[in-house]
Amino acid sequence: MKTLGERIRGLREERNVSLRELAARIEVSAAFMSDVELGRRHTSDKHMVAVALALGATFEDLKDHDTRPPLREFRRLTNANPEYAFAFRKVLDSRISSKDLLGFVREHVKESPEEDRG
Repeated sequence: MKTLGERIRGLREERNVSLRELAARIEVSAAFMSDVELGRRHTSDKHMVAVALALGATFEDLKDHDTRPPLREFRRLTNANPEYAFAFRKVLDSRISSKDLLGFVREHVKESPEEDRG
């Protein structure tokens, strides 16, 4: 699976858009955009939307490649329901591979997992 930066670079190259041109379109520096593509920095959702629009992609497509851990969401879920903390701990303790975990999720999660959260 590609990282967010790799996905952005791939889209940019497919559309023959230079790094400087993309940076100018979304009103950030070329250095910042380069750091995002190289995985040294993360971009806000606001800039991710701008990148998606500039490259003819969707925010959801880019967000699917964002590898940052959703720590706020973990905290919210575990505070609201301690069983999530127990489940997350079990996953970590099991040393399941990320590939196997993603396979499990794809196999067992309903099409609209947002409905079952919280």
